Amino acid sequence: MPSLNVSFSEEEMEGVRAAAAAEGKSLKQYLHDLGVREMHRKQFVAGATAWADRLRGEFDEVFPEEVPPSRRGDGVAAA
Repeated sequence: MPSLNVSFSEEEMEGVRAAAAAEGKSLKQYLHDLGVREMHRKQFVAGATAWADRLRGEFDEVFPEEVPPSRRGDGVAAA
């Protein structure tokens, strides 16, 4: 099974140990889960973005008064 050696400063290691302890996990399990969780997060965001892109036209037809912040110029949602 592949493995990885990761270097941390003393301060970083202290934080990682505290985070692992807070979740009740060993350092090895915590770091493994962190990497897998990030991979799943990226997959979720990509899927959600694709889903939103597919529905954007339908949403725009149903709610024509809604203007996306990117097209308003100020980046602030309308009230």
